[in-house]
Amino acid sequence: MSLADTSLCMDIDFPEEDVPYEEEILRNAYSVKHWLRYIDHKAKAPNNGVNIVYERALKELPGSYKIWYNYLRTRRRQVRGRCLTDPMFDEVNNTFERALVFMHKMPRIWMDYGAFMTVQCKITRTRHVFDRALRALPITQHYRIWPLYLKFARKYDIPETAVRVYRRYLKLAPDDAEEYIEYLTSVNRLDEAAQQLASIVDNENFVSKYGKSNHQLWNELCDLISKNPDKVRSLNVDAIIRGGLRRYTDQLGHLWNCLADYYVRSGLFDRARDIYEEAIQTVRTVRDFTQVFDEYAQFEEVSLNKRMEMVAKDPSATSEDDIDVELRLARFEHLMERRLLLLNSVLLRQNPHNVHEWHKRVKLYEDKPHEIINTYTEAVQTVQPKLSVGKLHTLWVEFAKFYEANGQVEDARIVFERATEVEFVKVEDLASIWCEWAEMEIRQENYDQALKLMQKATAMPKRKVDYHDDTETVQMRLYKSLKLWSMYADLEESFGTFKTCKAVYDRIMDLKICTPQIIINYGLFLEEHNYFEEAFRAYEKGIALFKWPNVYDIWNSYLTKFLKRYGGTKLERARDLFEQCLENCPPEYAKYFYLLYAKLEEDHGLARHAMAVYDRATSAVKPEEMYDMYNIFVKKAAEIYGLPRTREIYEKAIECLPEEHMRQMCVRFAEMETKLGEVDRARAIYAHCSQVCDPRITADFWQTWKDFEIRHGNEDTMREMLRIKRSVQATYNTQVNMMAAQFINSANAAVDSSNSDAMRLLDAKASAVNEQKERQALKNQTSSNIMFVRGETQGAGSNGKVVNPDEIDIGDSDDDADEDDDGDQNNVENIKASEKSVTTCKDINDLVLKKLRIEQQEIPAKVFGGLKVKNQSDDEDMLE
Repeated sequence: MSLADTSLCMDIDFPEEDVPYEEEILRNAYSVKHWLRYIDHKAKAPNNGVNIVYERALKELPGSYKIWYNYLRTRRRQVRGRCLTDPMFDEVNNTFERALVFMHKMPRIWMDYGAFMTVQCKITRTRHVFDRALRALPITQHYRIWPLYLKFARKYDIPETAVRVYRRYLKLAPDDAEEYIEYLTSVNRLDEAAQQLASIVDNENFVSKYGKSNHQLWNELCDLISKNPDKVRSLNVDAIIRGGLRRYTDQLGHLWNCLADYYVRSGLFDRARDIYEEAIQTVRTVRDFTQVFDEYAQFEEVSLNKRMEMVAKDPSATSEDDIDVELRLARFEHLMERRLLLLNSVLLRQNPHNVHEWHKRVKLYEDKPHEIINTYTEAVQTVQPKLSVGKLHTLWVEFAKFYEANGQVEDARIVFERATEVEFVKVEDLASIWCEWAEMEIRQENYDQALKLMQKATAMPKRKVDYHDDTETVQMRLYKSLKLWSMYADLEESFGTFKTCKAVYDRIMDLKICTPQIIINYGLFLEEHNYFEEAFRAYEKGIALFKWPNVYDIWNSYLTKFLKRYGGTKLERARDLFEQCLENCPPEYAKYFYLLYAKLEEDHGLARHAMAVYDRATSAVKPEEMYDMYNIFVKKAAEIYGLPRTREIYEKAIECLPEEHMRQMCVRFAEMETKLGEVDRARAIYAHCSQVCDPRITADFWQTWKDFEIRHGNEDTMREMLRIKRSVQATYNTQVNMMAAQFINSANAAVDSSNSDAMRLLDAKASAVNEQKERQALKNQTSSNIMFVRGETQGAGSNGKVVNPDEIDIGDSDDDADEDDDGDQNNVENIKASEKSVTTCKDINDLVLKKLRIEQQEIPAKVFGGLKVKNQSDDEDMLE
């Protein structure tokens, strides 16, 4: 501080609390920290006091940004809430100007100054401040000024100034053009907005900040220029939208509607109508067509309604006005009538080779012969065979039939002749043309001409080619078309001679293109003319050409016709035919031929030959048909030789048939023996069959046996049946429980592999199972051999009971037997209850032992003779 300032400060009367700060300032006049401390101390002082301190500080430190910034912020706070015309605003503005003398490179000062000036609504001065800021600051800091400048430009209704500001800004940031376009649209400057939008659409490198694609921007441009034709005059709207049509082919409907809408809003209605017509004639998708057609129809309807309202309100309307209304109405009706036809044109533009759409187009031209002819002509000229979707030959056929229906047969022949020269993809298409041509000649009763056409079509080419060789034309491969030859044969049968028809069939067989149906037809044709041996030779040729199963129908016809013709007169020949047929016959087709063979032997041969055929048939047919075949065999054997001869058949059937059919066969066998009085034989059959009949599943069988014993048995035989039933039940229960034990053991081994008692339990279980298997094998061995005895009762005593001299007394009385049965039944029920609680290997072992004990009885000494008798305890030790 200078000496004068020091003397001035000494003359001022400072409050006591300011003295320490003044002393620090005297000692450190150039310390920003001490000045700021002093300013903080004076913060609550009146405005004048604070401002004086700031002024004194800035006088000493004019280049301090911190002091200037705080001073300006304080001055702005002091004028907050005051009227804009208050002189203090000018003082603050002057303070900003003084600060910018030193702080003109500080963007924060300029930003605060610009924002403060914006609030004061001094437009010109504010604009100058922002311009000075942009000139004073380097370009790298302009991005901090421009947002405030643009906000100021948008705040007030000064579009010309704002436009110029935006133009300057876009030179620095061209990516913000969308913001400028939005502003131009908001101030209704649509011409320049359209120009800017067109420029960014043409700029391939432009990236929208709003995430819009170039296509979306293009749509916005089209909407803008089409809906404001009176305001957008600097752009060629027609050229812009047509450029979009070439560029965005997936939005053709929308763009065409925009172009037409532009002309409608411009008042050029005829031009708009031309645009709509051009659109519906060029679009390629149904969606685009629907969009354009709906807009077109709406335009015509609105135009008609407006015109009708004008005529109705105008009392001076003339006849010309009425004519104009009628014209507009006719135009609208014509448009609606053409809708289906126009839609068909769209589909054909998508794929001009779609045959189905061409047929639909012809139907749309109903009762318009000239249009139909033109459509067919265009179709056959447009559709390429290799690209066609659908059957191309149908177009040619329908074209010719149209001429035929209108009495122009010669024109129809010309169409068919040209169609035969087309290079179709498939031979069958060309064959269909020839067949349709021949059918037309038949309808015209030109039978000879039809035969000549077939002869011409089936003529051999100069060189032989393979039918499936696609490198050759279809005309070269036509001579092997089965469809063509089939029709040729039908025509020869109907209108030709026997010799020519036979030559056609022989030619078909020589070309090796025949089917089993062709062979059968050939045979029928020969039979109709009484050439039976020729027919049989034709069948034999067919059999040589085909294999099973295709040859089935030929063999069927051959054998049927042969038997009908000769019956039993040529028995050896018939036998040879059957043997030849059955040599390689699959099982699914063998049943019919074996039955036919057997019928032949029954009617004309030997009975033993018939039985041999039936015997062969039982093993040659499918497994599903074996049961039926055995039934037929049994029935025929009974008819020819009687019931006793069927025993061998039943025995063989029981050995060969599966279980479900074997049970039925056993029951029938037993019923047959019962009818013959062989009760013991029937009982032995029931006992044999019982080994495969689980009582829980086949309850019907056991009921049948029970009924048999009630009618023909006694108490002993009934008890024996019940014993066998319990034995079979135990066998099936043991098998199920053994499977359960294996499952539980595997689970226990996986959970606890360290169980030392597991092996001991498994060994005990295995011993019990082996003993049970040995017992079961012994039972099966004794019951499998059915020992037939005489039916009459032998050795009957005085009390009516059968006495067996070799019987061993085991000491069982009737009461004891009943008690044993009841006890066994209770034990079985206890075992079933215990099966549900089986959880461990030990439980399973106990359960097996319990089951085995059911069947244990004390064996009489007479059974062993002089052998040593084991104790029951020894048996239990062995089991454990």
